[in-house]
Amino acid sequence: MKVIPHDPGKAEHVSTEGARGVRLTSLISENEGADNFAMRLFDVEPGGHTPLHEHAWEHEVFIVSGSGELRGKTVMPFAAGDAVFVEPGEVHQFANTGAEVLRFICCVPMIQE
Repeated sequence: MKVIPHDPGKAEHVSTEGARGVRLTSLISENEGADNFAMRLFDVEPGGHTPLHEHAWEHEVFIVSGSGELRGKTVMPFAAGDAVFVEPGEVHQFANTGAEVLRFICCVPMIQE
């Protein structure tokens, strides 16, 4: 067992093409001994968004604060306290449509193709 203190200074700007105003903090990864899943914290500035993309693995997401839209084939609004499931192969983008920073926790498999 481990308790890992959150270090806001570890947040890194996401420079992936199509991302705007996104910072990522790795909370749990192989560095902490995780073999199966990585837990990441995203902060998205008002008007910002993750890239519109797809991949072979699922996402489990919890919206900590703020509000926004899950964009893909459809658009679905979400707010603090909501859980979001993105299936493998599903085109998706998290967009901040609110006036405050959108913060969410995302869990993905450690082995990503």
